[in-house]
Amino acid sequence: MKVKVIIERTPAGRYSAYMAEDTKVSFGLLGEGSTVSDTVEDFRIGYEEMKDIYHEQQREFPELEFDFRYDVASFLDHFSKIFSKSALESVTGIHQKQLGHYASGHRQPRPETVKRIETSLHSLAKELSQVQFNV
Repeated sequence: MKVKVIIERTPAGRYSAYMAEDTKVSFGLLGEGSTVSDTVEDFRIGYEEMKDIYHEQQREFPELEFDFRYDVASFLDHFSKIFSKSALESVTGIHQKQLGHYASGHRQPRPETVKRIETSLHSLAKELSQVQFNV
C-alpha cells in the first residue's frame, strides 16, 4: 500500500514528516529532524520499530511504500541553496517577493499556485534530464 507522507518545516526551524490523514492504517508515524534527510530517516526508523512491535504481538503488519511530499515552505527552505528566489521566479513566473512570503510561511499559496510551482519544476527537471554534452 502506498501512503502519502507530508514533510513540513516546524516553527522551530526543524522538519517533521507524518502520514496524511486519509491513510487507511491503524497506526500513525512521525519523523523529526534538523534536515529533510534526517527527518525521512527518523520516519523510516519509526516504521521499522512499529513493524517490530506488531511482530512481537504476532499481529499482521502492512507493508507500506511512502510517497514523500513537501509543503511549499519546506520545499523552498530545503532547496534554497540550489534554487535562488531569482531562479525560481525565472522557472515559475512567480515574483521573488511572493516566493519569500511562501518560504517564510507568512502566506500560503493557493492550490493553483502550488500546482503551477510543481508543474514548472517538473518541466525543468524533464528538460534537464534530456541534457547531453558533446564529449
